[in-house]
Amino acid sequence: MIVSQPLKAASWMAGAMLSFSLMAISGRELAANLNTFEIMFFRSLIGLVIVLQIGFLTGSLSQIKTNRLGLHLLRNIAHFTGQNLWFLAVAFIPFSQLFALEFSTPIWVALMAPFFLGEVLTPRRLLAVGLGFVGVLIVARPDIDNLNPAILAAIACAVCFAGSLIATKKLTNDQSITCILFWLTVMQLLMGGIAIFITGGITIPQGVDFLWVTAVGVGGLTAHFCITKALSLAPAIVVLPLDFLRLPLITLIGFLAYGEAFEWPIAVGALFIITAVFVNLQAEHARNRLGSGV
Repeated sequence: MIVSQPLKAASWMAGAMLSFSLMAISGRELAANLNTFEIMFFRSLIGLVIVLQIGFLTGSLSQIKTNRLGLHLLRNIAHFTGQNLWFLAVAFIPFSQLFALEFSTPIWVALMAPFFLGEVLTPRRLLAVGLGFVGVLIVARPDIDNLNPAILAAIACAVCFAGSLIATKKLTNDQSITCILFWLTVMQLLMGGIAIFITGGITIPQGVDFLWVTAVGVGGLTAHFCITKALSLAPAIVVLPLDFLRLPLITLIGFLAYGEAFEWPIAVGALFIITAVFVNLQAEHARNRLGSGV
C-alpha cells in the first residue's frame, strides 16, 4: 500500500503554481513583440532540448515509442491550439479571469469522457457540469451583442486542454512521461514552425525577451512535471484542489505588477467552478472506492 504524502505533494504543487504564474507573466511581456505561434515555437524548442538532456541523463530515451503517433498527433493538435489561445487571452484579459476560466477544464473533461473514454455521465457528474457552466458564465459575463474575443479564446483553450487531457489519459496506458513529452515538444515545434512559415517569418527574441521566452519554455515543462510528481505522492482528490491556490496568487500578481482590479464576479464564478471540480473529484473517489470494494 502506497502511503500518501500530502505535505510533499503540496510542495510540488507550489512549484507548479509558480511555474504557471511565471508563464502568464512571460506571455504578457512577450505579447508586444512576438505572436503566439512564435512563443509556442521557442517554447517547444527549449522544451525539446530539456527533454533530450534529461532523457539522456536518466537513460529514458529508449522509452520513446512510435506505435501511437496518431493519438500523440491528436493530443498535440489539441494542446497546441489550446496553448496558443491561452497566450492570446493572457495578453488581453486579467490573469484572474483567465485562470478562473482555465479551471473549467476538468468540467469539459467530465462532459467529453462518455464519448471518448466510455465513462458514464452520472447524476453527480451532471451536477458538476451544470455548476461549472454557471461559473463560466459568471466569470465570462458574455455580452451577446459585443462578445470579447479574448474571453472566447480563454473558454476555448479550456476545451482544448480537456481534449488534450483525455488523449493523455489514453496514452499513459502504455507510454512513458519521457515519450509523451518528447512527442509533445517535437510535434508542437513542427506545428509552430509551419504556422510561422504560413504567417510570414519569425522574430528572433532580443534582449530581455530572450529571458522571457526561456521562462516560458522552462515553466511549461516544470509545471507539468511538478503536477505529475505531486500526483505520485498523494491522491488526485488531495492534489488538484491545491491547484486552485493559483487564483489568489495570480490575482495578487496581476494587482501588484499590472494594476488589475479585483472583481467579485470572477471570485463568485471561480467558486462555482471550484465547487464543480470538487463534486467531480468526489464522484471519482466514490467510484474508485466502489470498484475496490472498500
